[in-house]
Amino acid sequence: MTATARRRLLESFAVHAMLLVGVAFALYPVAWVAALAFSGTPAPEPAVVPWPDQPTLRHLEEVVGATAKVAGESGDHEVWLFGRQLANSLVVSLATAIVGVLIAIPTAYALARFEFVGKRRGLAVLLATQMFPAVASAIPLYLILDALALLNTRTGLVLCYASTAVPFAIFQLRAAFEAIPVDLEEAAMVDGATRLGAFVRVVLPVARPAIAVTALFAFMSAYNEFILAATLLDDASMFTLPVMLQRFVGEYDAKWEAFAAGALVVSLPVMALFYVAQRHLVAGLASGGVKG
Repeated sequence: MTATARRRLLESFAVHAMLLVGVAFALYPVAWVAALAFSGTPAPEPAVVPWPDQPTLRHLEEVVGATAKVAGESGDHEVWLFGRQLANSLVVSLATAIVGVLIAIPTAYALARFEFVGKRRGLAVLLATQMFPAVASAIPLYLILDALALLNTRTGLVLCYASTAVPFAIFQLRAAFEAIPVDLEEAAMVDGATRLGAFVRVVLPVARPAIAVTALFAFMSAYNEFILAATLLDDASMFTLPVMLQRFVGEYDAKWEAFAAGALVVSLPVMALFYVAQRHLVAGLASGGVKG
């Protein structure tokens, strides 16, 4: 083996070793959550390698099989509570991503391609909105939704989440549109396309990875959000999954096994989404790097 081949082998070994350490560091807490979720005892025995004691599916069944009585026109009836809460999270998150991206695409394109009065100040205002934590707007949003009779509704929650997702989506997509050469649009217009046609047929397909990543971030931020959902919702059948999880931790006691089981179940849709969209992530993040 030559010296060059030996050096490359050592470099490859070092890179793979560092990757394994990083993966193990990231997955170790998840392994403890899984051990707690499947453990039949209140807490698994301390060990280097987390493993459930007396393995059981009881906690998963407790979380997934939760039901509740809901008042209806024909009287009270029992509903699958977890199914409703899962549907609430998915509907609210998908609607937030769709609304946020639909508003952000034309806005970001205009900011990337045209010069107009107030452009710089508008960007500064959008940037300023990202400096405040979401909890700072909880009380004003509560009062606005109360006046609009949208408290405890999915529509109200989508409006709140979309208002926070749009500024970030605009910055992300503006950078992606700026990275697309104007020559592509001009060539399409020389061939007879209108500006709208060039935008739809040329710009949007090229920007698809950035749009996918932006929608994914909007979905994730809405799916994981807790404070606004806990503030604006008070009906268990309207809860989203983060609020459902918080109900396992009370003021005087906590059901950590059920909390861990719920955390695993709640993570499954996000893991599936990342798996489906993974091929767009790298290209989208690279093209959508936020510029000043």
